[in-house]
Amino acid sequence: MQNLENISNQIEHIHSYFNEYANKQVNYAYTLRNWLIGMYLFEYEQKGQDRAEYGINLYKNIAKKIKEKHIKGLSFTMLNTCKQFYLVYPEIIQTVSEQSFVVDNQQSEIIRALTEQFKSKKQESGVKSISIENIPLFLSKISFSHIVEFIKIEDTLQRSFYEIQTLKNNWTVRQLQREMNSLLYERIGLSTNKESLLENIKSDTVCSFSELIKSPYLLEFLGIPEKAEYSENDLEQAIINHLQQFLIELGRGFCFEARQKRISFNNKHYRIDLVFYHRILKCHILIDLKIGDFDHSDAGQMNVYLNYFKENEMLENDNPPIGIILCSQKDNALVHYATGGLSQEVFVSKYKLQLPTEVELKALIENDVKSFRN
Repeated sequence: MQNLENISNQIEHIHSYFNEYANKQVNYAYTLRNWLIGMYLFEYEQKGQDRAEYGINLYKNIAKKIKEKHIKGLSFTMLNTCKQFYLVYPEIIQTVSEQSFVVDNQQSEIIRALTEQFKSKKQESGVKSISIENIPLFLSKISFSHIVEFIKIEDTLQRSFYEIQTLKNNWTVRQLQREMNSLLYERIGLSTNKESLLENIKSDTVCSFSELIKSPYLLEFLGIPEKAEYSENDLEQAIINHLQQFLIELGRGFCFEARQKRISFNNKHYRIDLVFYHRILKCHILIDLKIGDFDHSDAGQMNVYLNYFKENEMLENDNPPIGIILCSQKDNALVHYATGGLSQEVFVSKYKLQLPTEVELKALIENDVKSFRN
């Protein structure tokens, strides 16, 4: 029976591996297909062939012709998406030109000409792709559904930020949409050098924790109503129940270590709500949860925890611990005076239990810009 179990386990592993491999290959081919369709549509449109016949209804007529050939999934909207895909990611021509699926001389000539054009433009302008340095790897790890979200972003640096984050964190399309809707790029990079931040993310390094701190943290996935009565224990339990989503919201590098971590000295016991270890910064991150407004005593309490961790929990190669006080409201002036001069790094951030509206996000950004300039 044991041999049968081992064999069945091996078969299961083999099946899972090749099933995943097949899905990746299908996605790879599907993505390249859409890019090629976009290329032909754009080149045809640019040459102006049959403009008088089709006019502004060009793509609608093409979609109709394709439907008559019983090809599904290439609607008017999809054709436009394919064209936009081609325009946003012209560098994919380098991968397409290396493929063996080009079926006739006309295709070969078009692709060869476009490849030369792209190389020439790239050489003249010194253009270097910010994130797609390995196109085959990018196409094999990113689904076309992800790409549909990427091409909605006009700013190249912003798009690259989300590409890299998706690759590093293995975000699903839903997770990507959530981070884009919550303005992750703006919140992280608002008061920092965004180009530098992007390079740090690519190289898996961080200059300082202050470059990655967010305010607010958006915890709508906890399912706790904004105005309902709840305790700090309720908030903590909800975070533990949704730990994966919470780690995504915290950002890269956080590894969960403990909940209600007990520390003791002079026969007194204290408990730290959440303890994480940051694999990039190589230090502990202590999080204290507060239901109400930030108070100056919260900073003093966190400083005690950090001093204890520094003396009793740090290993030889660790950096000093960092504290985050998560509260529902904070007064920036009070935070400045309460945390200034502390021997340890203490950050105070707000959390929101519901995604902010567009007006709230605009106000958030304006306030942060004002604080940064002051």
